[in-house]
Amino acid sequence: MDDDRELADFARRWAEAERRGDTAALDELLTDDFTAVGPQGFVLDKKQWMDRYASGALIHDSFTWEDVTIRRHGQAAVAVGVQGQQSIYDGRDADGHFRVTQMIVADGARWRLAAVHLSPTGCRNGLDDD
Repeated sequence: MDDDRELADFARRWAEAERRGDTAALDELLTDDFTAVGPQGFVLDKKQWMDRYASGALIHDSFTWEDVTIRRHGQAAVAVGVQGQQSIYDGRDADGHFRVTQMIVADGARWRLAAVHLSPTGCRNGLDDD
């Protein structure tokens, strides 16, 4: 758990699992007590987060995780980045760019996502220089 490349690999695997709606991969990547705060302030637990994919309600045409900075704090890390998505949720457009804060924790020999908070950026690409 000392190699920062492991955190970069975790970020890549998480973004790919989200893009694909891969609930099996997400089950491994999220802690059992995972909590998400969505862009309008709603709160989802792990089951609710994954049920969006399992039910077919959330479909991504594209999903990006960019401009990421990661700060390690012992056996935990905080990642802040920009999530871009072209998505449909429950038949409605769910495209957007969000500033995202992730709390990633060491769980044995692997990293897992314990919490995520999304905030709309109001920018086309999520970056301030737009």
